[in-house]
This record gives sequence, C-alpha cells and structure tokens, in this order.
Amino acid sequence: MNIREAKQQIKNAMVAYFTKDEFGNYRLPPARQRPVFLLGAPGIGKTAIMEQIAQELEVGFVSYSMTHHTRQSALGLPFIATKTYGGVEYQVSEYTMSEIIASVYEAMESTGRPEGILFLDEINCVSETLTPAMLQFLQYKVFGRHAVPDGWIVVTAGNPPEYNRTAHDFDIATWDRLKRIEVEPDYDVWREFAVSAEVHPAVITYLDIERNHFYAVEATPDGASFVTARGWDDLSAMIKLYEAQGLAVDELLVEQYVQNGDIAKRFAMYYDLFTKYRSDYQIDRILEGTADTGLAERARRAPFDERVAVMGLIVDATVGRLRQAVMEEKAAAFTHGVLADLKARLAAAGVAEDGNGADLMRATATALAHDRDTERAASLLTEERYRSFERAIGLLDEVLRTGAERPEGPTFNLLRERFNARLDALDGSIDGAAAALDNVFRFVEEAFGEGQEMLMLVTDLSVSRAGMAFINDHGCERYFAHNQNLQFYERGSDLAARIDRITLEEE
Repeated sequence: MNIREAKQQIKNAMVAYFTKDEFGNYRLPPARQRPVFLLGAPGIGKTAIMEQIAQELEVGFVSYSMTHHTRQSALGLPFIATKTYGGVEYQVSEYTMSEIIASVYEAMESTGRPEGILFLDEINCVSETLTPAMLQFLQYKVFGRHAVPDGWIVVTAGNPPEYNRTAHDFDIATWDRLKRIEVEPDYDVWREFAVSAEVHPAVITYLDIERNHFYAVEATPDGASFVTARGWDDLSAMIKLYEAQGLAVDELLVEQYVQNGDIAKRFAMYYDLFTKYRSDYQIDRILEGTADTGLAERARRAPFDERVAVMGLIVDATVGRLRQAVMEEKAAAFTHGVLADLKARLAAAGVAEDGNGADLMRATATALAHDRDTERAASLLTEERYRSFERAIGLLDEVLRTGAERPEGPTFNLLRERFNARLDALDGSIDGAAAALDNVFRFVEEAFGEGQEMLMLVTDLSVSRAGMAFINDHGCERYFAHNQNLQFYERGSDLAARIDRITLEEE
C-alpha cells in the first residue's frame, strides 16, 4: 500500500486500541494489541506519518532507533538485590529500568498525556544478542522486568534487507506477533503532501515532468545510487533557505541530497530554467492582479514544461498566501480562548477589567511558554500550534510592557483593545488572500481556459488543507464554478472544518 493508506490503517488501529469499555478498561487488552510493523524502503515517510498520527490523535509520542541499542541499554543494567524466600535471604539478579521504557514514563510526566505511541525504528537491524529480548518484547511489551505502560501502543518500522545490509528477515514466530504493513513509494500520494506542505515548486514541477525520478535506487560500480522522497523534501527546505540568503543553488548542492548523478544534474539544469520563469512571469503581480498585458498570452503559447513550471509557481504562491491567512485565523481563535479563560480568572480573583492584571497575565504567558516547550520536546508541536502559542504569548508580553508605563498598569481592557486591533489586521489579510485567489483564477482563465492548467490549480487547492480551509470558510465563486465544470470536487469530508470568526466583545 502507499504511505497515505498505511497512515490510515495505523490510525484506525490506534483508535481501536485506545477504545475503552464502560468501566474505563481497554476493550482489547494491551497483551493482545499487536505491535504494528511498517516495512518499506528508506526515506518514504514512515517516521513522519507516526508523528502526524500522534499529533492528530493528541497522544504522546516517543521515538527510538534500535540500531544503536545493546542488550544492556534496551533491557536495563543488572544489579544484585537481596530477597527473602522462606525466611532465608538470597542474592538475586535484578535489572534497572530500560532506557526506552523510562523515556515513555518521562513523556507521560512532561506532557500529562497517559496514552501515546512508542515508535521503534530499524527494529529488524538489532544485534543478535538483543533478538531474543525483542521477540519477548513484541509479544508481551516487556523489557527485562518493566512493561510498556497501558495505553501506549507499540509501532515498529524497518527497511527490507535489499535496502539495508544489516537488516535481517524475521522468522514466522516473530511475524505472528506483528501487524504487518508493507509500504511502497507513490508519487501521486507524496505530491498531495508536498503541495499542502509547500515543498519548493521547482521540486514538484520537476517531478511532475520526470515522475520516474521521484524514487530510484540502483547499484553501480561506485556504490549505491539513489534518490528518495526524504531527499527531495530536505533539498526543498535547503533551497528555500539558500534563496532567502541569496546563495547559489547549483549542482554541488543538489547532489548532496539527490544522490544520483544524472538526476542531480538534470534537476540543477531545470532549477536554473525555473528561476528564469519565476522572474519572467511576475508571480506576485499575478496575485495582485497587476500583471503586464500579454503575460497570459505568453503563458498560453509556452511549451509544456514551461506551463507546468508557471502553474507550479502560481499554486505555490497562492497556497502560501492562503496558508498564512488560515494560520493567523487559527492563532486568533487560540488567543481568544486564552483571553476568555484569563478574563474568568481575573474576575474570580476580584480584578476588574480596568484593574491591574499583571500577575495573572504574566503567569498565563509563562504557562503557555511551558506548554509550547513541552510539546516541542515531545515532537507534538505543529507549525500551526507553534504560531498560535507565539501569537498569544506575544500579545500578553506586549500588553505587559505597554501597561507597565501606565498608572493603571496592564489591564484586561488594554488586552482586549490590542487583540481587536489584531483582528482588524487579520480581516485585511483575509480580504487580501481572497482577492489574490480571485486574481489567480482570472489569470488562469485568460491564459488557459478550462485546460489541464485549470485542472491543476483546482486539484492542488483541493488537496491543500490550508486552501480548502480558506475556501470553505470564506468562499471563492470561481473555484466552485471550475470545480463543477471539471467534475472534480465533491463537497463533504474533504473540506476542512469551518473556522469561526472571533471577537471578544464586552459582556
């Protein structure tokens, strides 16, 4: 199956494993909750989907690579303990708690989440001395004398032996203890992720043209030659950083991530051409509706690869604009919740809305920073949630600084005033994003009509979480009209949940 199907299968299993009866006990006892084993080629996103599942289910997450573990670090260190049996003292061997099990308890303590996912990567690469202990662990979820806490699901992963010379096949006894899921690379599925995650448009459009370059592994006289989804994703991130700093993106950089000489050379050449298209087509001006006359005609007459590149640039800029608006709107909703709670606590403490609320404001900012850092340490902090934390903390810090210069001090009235000013700015951002979306459709209509370029625009907006969240909440007549014409869109589960507009009015 592909990585999207694997993610859904694992998520379904997690939901089933976490299901409890009326007495609060797990319907499927932990001993019968088979660990999941993800078997797939390197770099296709096995670890990434586990982090996503933990974030979506709002449970804890602990990840370990088993390649560096010895029997001692996995099981714990032995020590001599004194036991009394039948009135006689004996010296017996005991074990300290496994480093892995201890990490689970630490995650529970730091995040306050009693349920979670323990992800063990490269499990088929453990040393021979650790193999018997791993077999026991997969069946009983116990290392030494210490078990994985109830409520923590075990997921494992590994590469097939043909991709990793240290990997070995499991015997039937081991496979019979695992929920086995085999994953294959799939460009179409990865592309949906790439559009939503704003992978650099040069990478996406290049792979649209050279789909067989998405994932390739081959043996050569000079060693393995390969390119993986992870390599493209990491290269995308580096290209963005290089562009931001004005550094040259060349073949020397590309081949550090795309470790296939021919593909690296071809992508480097394509990137040079891509940057020329970006300059020629004035993408920002297309979004603003001020592109030069004749630009649409040039796009219409362009060869296929140029049209693909131009649409990649347009989609990337559009999704980026919509994503910024959506993230700011969600940050405003988060901040509204924080302020509503703060308002109630100020009232309970007898602090009027025009009174000095510095102590509670400061305590709230400290608590938010603690929660942010805890979620980051546990790999549970998404970019969206990070921005929400930062916006709320920034607002509180701003009011604390400004209020300190006033006789009445930092008041909730001042907090409300600054928050509403941010809402006004947010409204402007939303209006600008809506206008940009309309301008993009207008340009593509003029340049390509209902051709495949329009289908590409509608499709990419539909697979983008930010794109659909924005369109569903704020509408776009041209999107729905072209969607109907292209018979692509089915309203319902594909839409992101509506984002309620926020105000914080005086009661």
